[in-house]
Amino acid sequence: MDFAGQVVIVTGASRGIGREIAAQFAARGAQVACVATTVPGAQGTVDAIGGGKAFACDVSQSDQVEQLIADIQESLGTPSVLVNNAGITRDTLMLRMKDEDWDRVLEVNLKGAFLTTRAVAKPMMKARYGRIVNISSVVGLHGASGQANYAAAKAGMIGLTMSTAKELGSRGITCNAVAPGFVATDMTSDLPEDFKAYVEKSAPAGRLGEPVDIAPAVLFFASKEAAYITGQTLTVDGGLML
Repeated sequence: MDFAGQVVIVTGASRGIGREIAAQFAARGAQVACVATTVPGAQGTVDAIGGGKAFACDVSQSDQVEQLIADIQESLGTPSVLVNNAGITRDTLMLRMKDEDWDRVLEVNLKGAFLTTRAVAKPMMKARYGRIVNISSVVGLHGASGQANYAAAKAGMIGLTMSTAKELGSRGITCNAVAPGFVATDMTSDLPEDFKAYVEKSAPAGRLGEPVDIAPAVLFFASKEAAYITGQTLTVDGGLML
């Protein structure tokens, strides 16, 4: 898969899955717009992957997202690919969950994906080409105790994926989702050790995932070769949910 000459936007690019996705696009010739909540966070990825450009944005804020896309167009060119990877967790049981914990997770994970998709759709429609890939989760498909907010947001991203595919398909734009299982990143570092052991024992692959396991699925959906695939969700979980 070759992305030479393409402008690729990756949100949540400062670490983990986002950084690996950015790295793999850059290795295949893309100009990567690495987006994080701070410029230093994004710049760390730019430095690590040896290219691209850092941008700061709170993806839950419409004005910041609109400015982000305008800045990317001005400095790099028309985006060909958007990867909605930005996400946070604020886990606790539902009866203990505060309103602000629910609101913030939905704002960043789901509203953020909507806002960036809406903003990038305009230049993509004009170009009559685009690839949008949403990073959902197996939790969005199966739920999880203590993650009502995160599960709702990730399930919402799957609905957003299908609606986007239907609305934009006639303009040469596809939209698909990747649903990772439990991946060893900073976000999952606080998982109890007994749960990690359960995953390793239960998954046919016999281990937790790594960011490098997720990125190739994203690149495939973002490729020209995937032109006839849209509105789909691909689970990448080592077989855990079988």
